[in-house]
Amino acid sequence: MKCAPIWMTLLLMAALPVDADESKSPPNILWIVSDDQRADTIAAHGNATILTPSLDRLVRQGISFSSAYCMGSTSGAVCAPSRYMMLTGRSLHRLKGNVFDIPTDEVTLPQKLRNAGWKTFFTGKWHNGKAAYQRSFDEGAAIFFGGMGSHTRLMVHDHQSDGKYPDNKRHRLPAFSSTAFADAAIRFIEDQGRNDSKTPFLACVFFTAPHDPRTPPTDFMSMYPKEKMSLPGNFLPEHPFDNGELKIRDEKLAPFPRTPDVVKEHLAAYYAMISQLDEQVGRLVDALQKNGLSENTLVIFTSDHGLAVGSHGLFGKQNLYEHSTRVPMVVAGPGVTAGCVSNQPIYLHDLVATISEVAGIDAPPHSEGISFLESIRGKKQPPRQEIYTAYKGVQRALRAGKWKLIRYPVIDRVQLFDLDTDPDETLDLSQDPRFQKQLKEMLGRLDHRRQLQEDPLVVDGDSR
Repeated sequence: MKCAPIWMTLLLMAALPVDADESKSPPNILWIVSDDQRADTIAAHGNATILTPSLDRLVRQGISFSSAYCMGSTSGAVCAPSRYMMLTGRSLHRLKGNVFDIPTDEVTLPQKLRNAGWKTFFTGKWHNGKAAYQRSFDEGAAIFFGGMGSHTRLMVHDHQSDGKYPDNKRHRLPAFSSTAFADAAIRFIEDQGRNDSKTPFLACVFFTAPHDPRTPPTDFMSMYPKEKMSLPGNFLPEHPFDNGELKIRDEKLAPFPRTPDVVKEHLAAYYAMISQLDEQVGRLVDALQKNGLSENTLVIFTSDHGLAVGSHGLFGKQNLYEHSTRVPMVVAGPGVTAGCVSNQPIYLHDLVATISEVAGIDAPPHSEGISFLESIRGKKQPPRQEIYTAYKGVQRALRAGKWKLIRYPVIDRVQLFDLDTDPDETLDLSQDPRFQKQLKEMLGRLDHRRQLQEDPLVVDGDSR
């Protein structure tokens, strides 16, 4: 774990509470989730092009996890299973039924907190069924039940006590989506400040940005002239082989072969969407301060998965490269060691166990995640040795330390990368005679982990 210099840490900690006394009530939680945001799109994490002052502030005041992953997807709509995992703590191949509708016998984390006496609030994108939403939240506003939609004309519901959300009860957002969702959450935060309630709250703000259609406001789009955009280090005009998902909608957002101009245009709009979202994150954090809630509110920022946007000749998230499975994860607030970066490998669904421990409650019984609260507090805890990811029946991957293996079982092809020397995954070592021992070991570990995860794929060229 790397932390800020001691003088900077002491300065930042002067503005933050020390570790929470276990005899006191747990902190409130503001849980912010973006949609389709790569891990490398925060300026404070080394991106020299993007402007994210609010997230940069959160990074300085909290801890960042540089190896946080979405486990993958059983659907081309990666958002739905990712959020199902993130809300229940289940791993990918133990999700039940339709991933777009969390079954009634599944307890979500917000539902568990609500049952424990917490006030729970939601605004933004809910992609896992109206019934699951209804049993999870006391309050809500500007709720989008769907996967994607216009950022300027999005149709949403407000919370209904009867749990019925007919189309004729929808209304159009009065502002750009990220602004409107932040407005709704700020109204909730202001209510909590006025009420001075001792009841802890969970406020979930699940943005629809930067998911396409990427139509940022003009003042943000003007921040990123195409000619000043840089191509990703792993830009390719086309993916070198058929990965099993080249004909999906996301890959048709730009023509083949990809050209530098087209990729730069898409990256400019993508970055502009993130910068506009970043402004809303700042408004949310400022609202906590203005309403006397910042000293007892834990802020969690993450995303449901990443996105290619020109990397490896791809545009979507239906692949297992780092740009599509790794996500930003920043935690700031009470008891957090400020200015630190942890490379501890974690999954998004570890948030269920982590938030449950913060709240002082048991995680839902089906939760499989591992709490990383000790790391948030700046303490050492045994790290995961492996990160296993999967996409439908066509891709499987394993990361173990610096090594990353991706297998394409349908076409019996593999890739092996050394992420220490090749973080962009541009040099496939699988055919290099010097690395055949490492390749064999990683293939064995991949298959062993597949069996432990109860993944039904048979990694021998066939799938079932």
